[in-house]
Amino acid sequence: MPVRNCALFILSCGLLFSQTPPVTKLRIDASNAPQRLIHSSLTMPAKAGPLTLLYPEWYPGDHRPTGPIGDLVGLEISGKGASIPWRRDLVNMNTFNLDVPAGVTELNIELDFIAAPESLGGDSGVAATTELMLLSFNALLLHPKGQHTDDITFQATLKLPQGWRYATALPMERETGNTIEFKPSSLTTLVDSPLLAGRHFRTVDLTPGGPVPHFLHMAGDSRRSLETTPEYIKAVQNLVQEETALFGPGHYRSYRFLLTLSDHMLRYSGEEHHESSDNRLKEDALITEGGRRYTGDLFAHEMAHSWNGKYRRPAGLATKDYSAPMKGDLLWVYEGMTDYWGRVLAARSGLWTAQDFRDNLAMIAARLSKQAGRRWRPLEDTAVSVQLSYAARDDYADFRRGADYYNESTLIWLEADVLIRRLSGGKKSLDDFCQVFHTGGPARMPALKPYSFEDVAAALNQVQPYDWAEFLTTRIKKVAPNAPLEGISGGGWKLTYGDERSAFWKAGEEYDEYADFTHSIGISVKKDGTIQDVRVTSKAFAAGVPPATKLIAVNGRQYTVEVLQDALNAAKSSPEPIELLVKNGEFYKAHRVDYHDGQQYPRLERVAGKPDVLSEIFRPKAR
Repeated sequence: MPVRNCALFILSCGLLFSQTPPVTKLRIDASNAPQRLIHSSLTMPAKAGPLTLLYPEWYPGDHRPTGPIGDLVGLEISGKGASIPWRRDLVNMNTFNLDVPAGVTELNIELDFIAAPESLGGDSGVAATTELMLLSFNALLLHPKGQHTDDITFQATLKLPQGWRYATALPMERETGNTIEFKPSSLTTLVDSPLLAGRHFRTVDLTPGGPVPHFLHMAGDSRRSLETTPEYIKAVQNLVQEETALFGPGHYRSYRFLLTLSDHMLRYSGEEHHESSDNRLKEDALITEGGRRYTGDLFAHEMAHSWNGKYRRPAGLATKDYSAPMKGDLLWVYEGMTDYWGRVLAARSGLWTAQDFRDNLAMIAARLSKQAGRRWRPLEDTAVSVQLSYAARDDYADFRRGADYYNESTLIWLEADVLIRRLSGGKKSLDDFCQVFHTGGPARMPALKPYSFEDVAAALNQVQPYDWAEFLTTRIKKVAPNAPLEGISGGGWKLTYGDERSAFWKAGEEYDEYADFTHSIGISVKKDGTIQDVRVTSKAFAAGVPPATKLIAVNGRQYTVEVLQDALNAAKSSPEPIELLVKNGEFYKAHRVDYHDGQQYPRLERVAGKPDVLSEIFRPKAR
């Protein structure tokens, strides 16, 4: 439970001796999870008079209103055996109004939730296949309006399909057969504790015998999906050590990586929680070397959020309930700094090699370097408009800029890290900022400590005196025509391009099933030939090639990745344009692209005579 301040925490502890807080009983029947229909029953304390019930709308971690209200069905409310009519608010679809009759002290609420099919399963609801389920409790409840979620107590009971095993950070009271009864908890803790269950299930103790338990729980669509290498498990164990060495003791009683391995859900996503993380990958992600490589920073990112995002959280995201709109202007700290540490910690732990770290850094630096959107949109606006950017299409991504507060902030925090190391003569680094900014609060218990822009600048100044407010303002709030690459150059490296794909680049193309020619001809193409995107600064765009179309042929030959690669290589020694035959709806058109520089893939090269600061940054701290 987040502690808002010491006075309130002490007061609430004292009240425990004089009164028992009212408890809403939540009984969930997920025994039909493979049919994607989950039933929920609530017994809620009530008193006579008008009552407004809320369905959670603003889901923590999504930073936008993603509460899956459209999948709530079968809502019936009664008291003392008599039906009580309800009416949805005319403006807020997540709000229900009713009048509690005289003499009614408890409401009985029945509702059902329809889990989305296939990859439509979102983070804030229930996603299920015939073999597994990821359940977010917020999708299956209503709560009274006007109370802080810390002050509302729920006790949940869950029935699972026979033979399924499960994992969650929510403390358990008892287990009988396939029914689990959990201990009473605040609504905050309940919603912050998703549950993973499945027929094929595996648990790995990451800190056997340690003072704080850490686990990796995996549920997959097949038994084979749960297999991986001993080296990978060892790297995840290293990650736990490296996270703690960087941030200090965790604000959690235990920590659990919940990992879904399925091709029928979101196939690369993560959602942070105080004491766990909801991680979703393809079914074969841990089986293949490329899958392990490409997704190697996911656990590192999500676990870092336990400190940077859950404990330390921007004031605009630290709302009192799930109906209050969130303000995302500081997501370049919440997500951006976490993105930086996710990459660094992946390398420190061995989930990535040093080359993987550099290749990934080259990839994001190149992607941000030639954006048309840089001339009109400051980085902060990509965070403020998160409610729009997450739902945006893939076409013209470089003009939109999308959720650049992730990748670009990685470059900005890298620059800050390099700058601190240089100004302090190597005595200080951004690691020291974490020790200043992310420590404190009760030991081994979830807590919340909001912050402002000024708090971030002040903590940086505490580590290394500098005009950090101006540094951040210039890079975050102002339009910047060039990507911030000073961290790379100051780290002893430079961004260059070559005609060979790195192992990391190949792993990304294989995992996401597309071919990326962004930095050469200017297009990315899905496995089926769909032109996913066209860069507006590219030769392909100049030739009139539109995105969301289909590439049929290259120089008169049916398109394959190899055919286009050969055409790019051949054009280096030929004055003839490359001809792309494109199907746009029911129309076909040949576009002649005047491009002759061959294949272009980003990479980092060492700068002679400069210290290799990058290698110092991802050097392990705990081992």
